[in-house]
Amino acid sequence: MSRRKGELSKGMIDSGWPHQVAVHESVIRGRNYVTVHYWIDAEGLSLCPRGHVFGRDDSYYNVFCFAEREHAERFHRKFGGEWIDPKTRPTWLAKKR
Repeated sequence: MSRRKGELSKGMIDSGWPHQVAVHESVIRGRNYVTVHYWIDAEGLSLCPRGHVFGRDDSYYNVFCFAEREHAERFHRKFGGEWIDPKTRPTWLAKKR
């Protein structure tokens, strides 16, 4: 799969924003999406404009990537989730049929 010119690659994201927190899809679904992103903007956190998504146990997880460790820690305290190491981050897994 190719990417558009100027779009951040997964490798670029992982090297520039290595502090990553995966949250269950329910955390950012619906109006929670606006709440989460409003809070990130209001706090001035170093969130990457593009993140990752992966599937596990018939659920989806959104990975929020931060340039600053302290910013990722603040996000994690507020919204929970799990720390993800870019080197061992799960790859996309299709849902079971």
